[in-house]
Amino acid sequence: MAAYLLRRLWQMIPTLLGVVLLVFFLFKYFGGDPAEIMGGLNASPEQINAIREQLGLNKPVWEQLWIFIKQIVTFDWGKSWATNESVANLFSSRLPATLTVMLPILILEVSLAIPFALAVAAVRGSLTDRTVMILSTVAVSISLLVYVIVGQYVFAFRLGWFPVQGWTDSVWTNLTTYAPLPIMVAVAVAIAPYTRLYRTFFLDEIGHDYVRTARAKGMTERTILLKHVLRNAMIPIMTNISVALPGVFVGSFLLEVFFSIPGLGREILLAVNRSDYPVIQAFAIYIAFLTMVVNLITDVLYKLVDPRVVLK
Repeated sequence: MAAYLLRRLWQMIPTLLGVVLLVFFLFKYFGGDPAEIMGGLNASPEQINAIREQLGLNKPVWEQLWIFIKQIVTFDWGKSWATNESVANLFSSRLPATLTVMLPILILEVSLAIPFALAVAAVRGSLTDRTVMILSTVAVSISLLVYVIVGQYVFAFRLGWFPVQGWTDSVWTNLTTYAPLPIMVAVAVAIAPYTRLYRTFFLDEIGHDYVRTARAKGMTERTILLKHVLRNAMIPIMTNISVALPGVFVGSFLLEVFFSIPGLGREILLAVNRSDYPVIQAFAIYIAFLTMVVNLITDVLYKLVDPRVVLK
């Protein structure tokens, strides 16, 4: 295991370097002139040259790349062009709000979808199964905006259970007052596609020979589902969760915008609209690194879930 971890960590270095080069040259040659973007339409050539000098854009390309690499290593991304706030401080201050909402969403989605999908797969072809699949298809076809509008109208405006918008510095107040409604909306949106997907994983396992052998040995259906089918289906389920996990640290853009949550997702959306390159570049690198780390952790968890998995 230790040798595998060291090998994977070593392989992450060239991958991350490739991402760094890709991000740097994309912004350098295809992102437009940052000096002109910051200067605006009425900026004079002298002002634009002064901005270029201030940002170090007049330096050779290799020197700009070296500065970019040093920023990554030292986690010092400079300041946001739009707000003049430290990029590192911007990320650290916005991340708690995103995690306050998105971590409960991920936990609830998985913990509800897995048993629900397993129960539906156990009665495949029944009226219950067909009804759930029809309702899931309809739910998947409805836009997130509809869920947001209906959720705000019913639970906030009509019933008055939750405020429509708001956020505080208190984690407990946010969890009990402002976060429940966006969490409910997001879980309602995700439960249908997750149920359909996990049901497919369970049905694939139920169709294998080992299930028929277990039934022939007299095992109860409950034991087969919980002890064998669920365990063997956890690998594709974990793969699906690992793909979605980096998005937790970004948050749902629309969710944070519509509920006025000062999270990382909304900040990235604002940075894109304002062409705030330091924020966007830092976000791209962080997400790439996080994705690689999550993939590594997931591969290790494969071995823990199924000892037959060989890590090479």
